[in-house]
Amino acid sequence: MKKLFLLFTVVIGLGFAANAQTKPAEFKFEAETHDFGKIALDKPVSYTFNFTNEGDTPLIITKVEPTCGCTVGEYTQTPVKKGEKGFIKVTVKKSGSPLPFNTAVTVTSNARTATKVLYLKGETVADASK
Repeated sequence: MKKLFLLFTVVIGLGFAANAQTKPAEFKFEAETHDFGKIALDKPVSYTFNFTNEGDTPLIITKVEPTCGCTVGEYTQTPVKKGEKGFIKVTVKKSGSPLPFNTAVTVTSNARTATKVLYLKGETVADASK
């Protein structure tokens, strides 16, 4: 019985040690902020945030939530394996008065940092072609 208990303890300990060696999924973005500069009102502009999974486990994005209704996000739907690249594309279409803007996009995933925030900024101007 003691040998069985000892064997069980060793197997469990090795399992924990092997699991501790793997790094959880982790984003490495090329940029986490994008400045559009001056953009025309009511004309959509897009930017793609590219990233690499630097962890050992596949990275799975579960949600991309912009803080503004004027922003829409698309993202890599399949798990991003170790060393592979993925994207989060955001499209902004501002209307109303010409003003500066700052918008955050919250990304939820299974990464070590489960919630990541990306930032967009710029200034809307009246369209000169009107």
